[in-house]
Amino acid sequence: MTVHVETLEKLERKMTLSLPVGSIQAEVQTRLRKLARTVKMDGFRPGKVPMNVVSQRYGYTVQYEVMNDKVGQAFSDAANQANLRVAGQPRITEKEGSPAGELSFDAVFEVFPEVRLGALADAEVEKISAEVDDGAVNRTLDILRKQRRTFAQRPQDAQAQLGDRATVDFEGKIEGEAFDGGKAEAFSFILGDGQMLAEFEAATVGMQSGQSKTFQLSFPADYHGKDVAGKTADFMLTVKKIEAAHLPELNSALAASLNVAEPTVEGLRADIRKNLQRELANRLRMRNKQAAIAALVSKAELDLPKASVQAEIQRLLEAARADLKQRGVKDAEKASIPEDIFRPQAENRVRTGLVVAELVRAHKLHAKPEQVKAHVEELAASYEKPGDLLRYYYSDKQRMAEVEGLVMENNVTDYVLAQAKITEKSISFEEMMASN
Repeated sequence: MTVHVETLEKLERKMTLSLPVGSIQAEVQTRLRKLARTVKMDGFRPGKVPMNVVSQRYGYTVQYEVMNDKVGQAFSDAANQANLRVAGQPRITEKEGSPAGELSFDAVFEVFPEVRLGALADAEVEKISAEVDDGAVNRTLDILRKQRRTFAQRPQDAQAQLGDRATVDFEGKIEGEAFDGGKAEAFSFILGDGQMLAEFEAATVGMQSGQSKTFQLSFPADYHGKDVAGKTADFMLTVKKIEAAHLPELNSALAASLNVAEPTVEGLRADIRKNLQRELANRLRMRNKQAAIAALVSKAELDLPKASVQAEIQRLLEAARADLKQRGVKDAEKASIPEDIFRPQAENRVRTGLVVAELVRAHKLHAKPEQVKAHVEELAASYEKPGDLLRYYYSDKQRMAEVEGLVMENNVTDYVLAQAKITEKSISFEEMMASN
């Protein structure tokens, strides 16, 4: 079969497909006979429905299915013969004036582009580094101790301070009217933890048990409660109880309660440092990977397949609607979301995917089995029972495919960093952990 491919514009192509009418009709009859053996209709025993009745009832549907299958197979065969890498689904239309005994179709489609990788020696990459310092370990220790703090009631005349737990009654009104969520009794919160709005906490600080006061509170314009967002409420606040926080001592008992292998203060600090270093390494790897791949993509030239971009837009749109549904938005699946807001992100994803794939192909950067094995073992090492995590990954092909993808990205990162101009930049642990 000779395949003629016409170039329409950039990545868009067109070719004509011809199918013998006889082969279509033969396949339709074959499927109808098979259907007749099992179809059920009123007035007939199973398998005894006359062929003319089956054809009358199901002929159009079967004809449609056969045409789709035959045209799809013809397109696939033609594309393979012409060594075409098709992007997305073709648009197929039937042609008029086909030769006798044939049906002809035009297939318009896109192909994946030629990716021209740039010279990485000219690419500039800022490589970030950071270290876990004693301050980070100390702050983590403080968090762990706060998570295990206990509370004891303060004397009646004691004033509420930051860090105390206050138990209060409150009632708020907007223009004299109560509102949902504006009233509670015996409600407890810790001053300074951010559980309540800053104005509410500020009003509570300095009060004593049994005291009452009124104050105004302005809800932020972006407050999650839409009925009160941007409005000012008058609150009546009564303090019922004030409790002081007591942090556990930093000693071997605390270390033992945290299941540290070496239940000493030194062992606890070492365990914290190890975990922080692991988390920091992951974040640094991700940050430098993004910088390396961005540099790689910036040096590449290619046309983007519209079909691939549109498919990515649809994936992002579906993810956005799923997120709205999870948040409880009514009829989220019908939400009107403009597609164009996803276009820049979709184009970047498609461009990045094509460029990375070309680099992997050109320089054989696929994940090797020993690399995948080492990565899974590294992940498992941070767990109390590494064997459980190993089984978790090795028992699922999808999970292993995800690991292979990560290893391949690491190979790409290493390759780019070895070729590009690197600018080293050291930042603090806090700055690195605060970055997205």
